[in-house]
Parts: sequence; C-alpha cells; structure tokens
Amino acid sequence: QVQLVESGGGSVQAGGSLRLSCVASRSTWSINVMGWYRWAPGKEREMIATITKDGIRNYGDTVQGRFAIFRDNAKSTIYLEMNNLKPEDTGVYYCNADKGVWNSWGQGTQVTVSP
Repeated sequence: QVQLVESGGGSVQAGGSLRLSCVASRSTWSINVMGWYRWAPGKEREMIATITKDGIRNYGDTVQGRFAIFRDNAKSTIYLEMNNLKPEDTGVYYCNADKGVWNSWGQGTQVTVSP
C-alpha cells in the first residue's frame, strides 16, 4: 500500500482559496485513481474530486466549477485547488489512493470556511 500525507488546510473566509497537497510515500504512476473526499459533521462522506492515472477527472456536484484536481506523478503528489470557498465546504479533507487491490487513506486536513 501507500502512505499519504495531506497538507494545506486552514481557515479562510467565504470566497477565498486554498490549495491542498497530498504526497504519497511511493510512486503513483501505477495507482489507478487518486482523489479527495470530505467528511463534515452530521454529513456522509462526499467525493470531492478524483483523477485517474490517465488524467481523467471527476468532480462532485457541489464543487464542480470551483475546485480543480491535479496529479504530478513525478512528485508522487496530487493537489486540490479550491476557489470561491463556501461555508458548506467546511470539513476534513482526505486523500485517497485506489490501486484496485488495495485502497489507502491519508490522515486528513481540516478546512474551515467562515461566512
């Protein structure tokens, strides 16, 4: 499997931007899908964005047009650019790596958006 370490979370006001990073402990070239998920109190886990090893992106409905996911396999890193943040974007953001035969999660990074 792979160890994933997220960073870049923090507190911002609505309308602001943040950039999350997720660094993997090994090469990501062969990892089928990597992505970001969000957990918020009282809500179910939500898929935010995923990107395949071929560069195909998929976004959750609530972030479409505001967030962008990038993958840099040379750096074993994925990024999540978050723009026009809203209070409802508040939550813990987790990085995920899905190889198919295994699935790994990072420890999460908190994002808090104030009105």
